[in-house]
Amino acid sequence: MTTARVAAGLAAVSLGTATFAGLADSATEGDDLAAFDPQLTATFVDHRIALLTPLARAITFLGDIPVLTGLTIVVALLIRTRTRRWRPAIILAVGMLGAAALTFGLKVLIARQRPDVSIVIGTVSTGFSFPSGHSLSATVFFILLAALFWHSNARRVTKFAVIAAAVLLSLAVGLSRIYLGYHWATDVLAGWTLALTWLALLATVLTFLGRSKASQGTAERIEPE
Repeated sequence: MTTARVAAGLAAVSLGTATFAGLADSATEGDDLAAFDPQLTATFVDHRIALLTPLARAITFLGDIPVLTGLTIVVALLIRTRTRRWRPAIILAVGMLGAAALTFGLKVLIARQRPDVSIVIGTVSTGFSFPSGHSLSATVFFILLAALFWHSNARRVTKFAVIAAAVLLSLAVGLSRIYLGYHWATDVLAGWTLALTWLALLATVLTFLGRSKASQGTAERIEPE
């Protein structure tokens, strides 16, 4: 079973990496899916409504780096306090650090310009656009938190509710970035794709390490004295 999980994880990582590479090429060349970005952005801008804009700004706030950093620290400390274990807290911290590193490195590498500042609602960002750091980091945070919660003693219906909330929040943060004019649609799609790829890699590594530890323990138990 463990071998199958590792194989499935590696397949997911490979698929995610290939998908992200295709999106990056599209964003760089301005063709394929990226060719629809201006039209999609115009559609979002044309359908802005007064009641939705404050909600979009509140949702996008959840994906701000300072906010996610603070939430990560608070949640990691709560996990450590309630479970008396460092492992889940470390997994959360590593997941978020990896997301931050991927965001910074890939933005600089691809160097895609953002939509025109005239359509932005809020403080104008001067950084590069691809991939969406809000979409990437928020998805990693919410999905990883839901995955850790899945291993708690909570009722199954509560676990499914948390997973659903994590998915909805991840989608909402990404869509808010397009609505507010900060990102192209392919930036957000790339952020979601990279987040899932990074989470798959993290899960695969943890599974492999767990398998190695279990194998080592078995070998120690059967070793003759």
